[in-house]
Amino acid sequence: MKNLPKTRNIGISAHIDSGKTTLTERILFYCDMIHKIEDVRGGGDGAKMDHMELEKEKGITITSAATTVHWHGFGKEGITFAEGDGKSIKINIIDTPGHVDFTVEVERSLRVLDGAILVLCSVSGVQAQSITVDRQMKRYNVPRLAFLNKMDRMGAGADKGATELKEKLHLNAVLMQIPIGAEENFEGVVDLITKQAYYFDGANGENVRIEECPADLVDKMEEKRAEMLDEVSAFDDEIMEKYLEGEEPSEEEIHKCVRAGVNSLELVPVFMGSAFKNKGVQPLLNAVARYLPSPVSCVKPSGIKETKEGEEKITLEPDFEKALVCMAFKITDEQFGQLTYTRVYQGKLTKGDTVWNTRTGKKVRVGRMVRMNANDRENIDVAGAGDIIAMVGVDCASGDTFVGDDEWLNVSCEGMHVPIPVIELSIKAKDKDQQAKMSKGLNRFRKEDPTFHVFTDEESGETRIAGMGELHLEIYVERLKREYKADVEVGAPQVNYRETIRSEAAFDYTHKKQTGGSGQFGQVVGAIRPLTADKKDKEDQNFKFNNNIKGGSIPSEFIGACEKGFEDIMDKGPLAAFPLIDVEVDLNDGKYHDVDSSDMAFRIASRQAMRQGISKADAVLLEPFMQVQVETPDDFQGFVIGDLSSRRGLIQGSEAGNGGETIVNAQVPLSEMFGYSTDLRSGTAGKATYTMEFAEYKECPSNIQAEVIKARQEKLAKEE
Repeated sequence: MKNLPKTRNIGISAHIDSGKTTLTERILFYCDMIHKIEDVRGGGDGAKMDHMELEKEKGITITSAATTVHWHGFGKEGITFAEGDGKSIKINIIDTPGHVDFTVEVERSLRVLDGAILVLCSVSGVQAQSITVDRQMKRYNVPRLAFLNKMDRMGAGADKGATELKEKLHLNAVLMQIPIGAEENFEGVVDLITKQAYYFDGANGENVRIEECPADLVDKMEEKRAEMLDEVSAFDDEIMEKYLEGEEPSEEEIHKCVRAGVNSLELVPVFMGSAFKNKGVQPLLNAVARYLPSPVSCVKPSGIKETKEGEEKITLEPDFEKALVCMAFKITDEQFGQLTYTRVYQGKLTKGDTVWNTRTGKKVRVGRMVRMNANDRENIDVAGAGDIIAMVGVDCASGDTFVGDDEWLNVSCEGMHVPIPVIELSIKAKDKDQQAKMSKGLNRFRKEDPTFHVFTDEESGETRIAGMGELHLEIYVERLKREYKADVEVGAPQVNYRETIRSEAAFDYTHKKQTGGSGQFGQVVGAIRPLTADKKDKEDQNFKFNNNIKGGSIPSEFIGACEKGFEDIMDKGPLAAFPLIDVEVDLNDGKYHDVDSSDMAFRIASRQAMRQGISKADAVLLEPFMQVQVETPDDFQGFVIGDLSSRRGLIQGSEAGNGGETIVNAQVPLSEMFGYSTDLRSGTAGKATYTMEFAEYKECPSNIQAEVIKARQEKLAKEE
């Protein structure tokens, strides 16, 4: 327990290519975890945190990697921290992917973290994926610091980054530093709390030189410092009063205010530097230690307890003496068995312990535990509340909860938001031997990644895989070939359409079957309507059932069967047998028979009633629209906008980038985006880049709907 206040569990998240992995690499170096800095791209062994061959080749992060470091501060006195007695702070870091196709890696990391660093490129500012990452942080109430990276690049600007954080992400972003020099002359930073200048000397910026603020920056520093104090003093009434009376708050008082603001999620302190040029990383580590919460001071995580009355929320305490509760948030299959990344929320886990998996109800023995340093590991014997470790050889699925006491078997940690896959393709092996290899690989990937789906098409018998985008599936197919030596053929990618209803419709259906002996009888009466966002209990809910039965016209023991019957029909819509989404069902009345009514009778009645209601509720086909952001030289802006418009894109606007670049934002149907990268490269002489992520489902235009339905009917007819 005594070390808990000196522990930080943090994630580093950002848009693709903002420098997250480079920043993590520098943190490892300054905390003496590595003795040579490698670059993400280029020669050498590649970045420590990108340990997969594919990651090194493509220069992108695919899986989140975990590591543990100890930070001692810098300067003669080291650093004193609010929690713990100073000297050294233990930081568990997870470096997450920036590419939207691997968004679940970010999602599950944020689910178990207490704080985060949001990295922005100081040239590009807030980009498409920065918005997604910020939304994920808000979803899990993760306090964060912002780091403006690449301050040495042409067009970099600290004020621009802070302004975009306010305008685009609606965060209360406050600069805690100002830069010394700009672009290629960027030398260091001035700390607005201490008024001192920090320079980073030595071959790798490892020696922090502290001097007085340069004379030409004093006025700017005082102006920005006053702005900072205005904002942060609002988080402590006493200090606010002193400040308004003209009294200067002490350094410790300012730290106290910033910490309160960060932990209330109402303040985002902004730091800056250049990870690649080894500048500004050490003050950021000090800020992590000072301002981000420990497992003791963070908002207490909650679990869900199943009771007879339904689900009840319980608070998990970071206490070693209480019963163990921990959650498997990520799994990977290794040569020596499954590696299960686990966050311990309560109690302690000891090597050799037997624990219960609350999902399966089965006991498992923890034979070996390790602390991860990217792909290297260190054996440990015990882990306590607040720790992030990995169990070796424990068979489970991502998201499973483990408890140390069978009395806690009805408790599970709250799940995470898993986005629905928007693209799928068929995959087949050349022969039986290859089929076995392919199946083994697909089973592993499905277990590791909740957004990767594998299923067999019932009609055609072909294997199909579904995921978040072309790159997502491409990486998995490549991994099948490399890691499992599976020779596979891949079909053309297909869009995951959905169906929904546009209007309310009533249903009244009686199921009656009379054969010899007892028959079947059940009547259900009610209405279906579109499920709007404000009526959803959770973000990704697609079906809602309201039981409005009064006076026992349908006995309560049959209500569950009715709900199941209505939900059965959600799998295949009436137009083209695509899944239905956003449907709300009211069950208002019905009839039953003392002898002939049964669960099955009411389930069948509900299915038929649902079909009856949908046939009158104006069903429509929906297609996934992607949020597309294209960065292009100004000369090609006309081509990019024209091309996106020709793909049925809705242009949302364009903004000036840096150095003659324009950023075009649009929403475009996924079906029109296949092969886009090739067309964009050829149309802009290879100078434009783009990012794409799922935005929302929208109605198909009638001509497209007719084409899709026709193609689907032909496909189903062929398979029959």
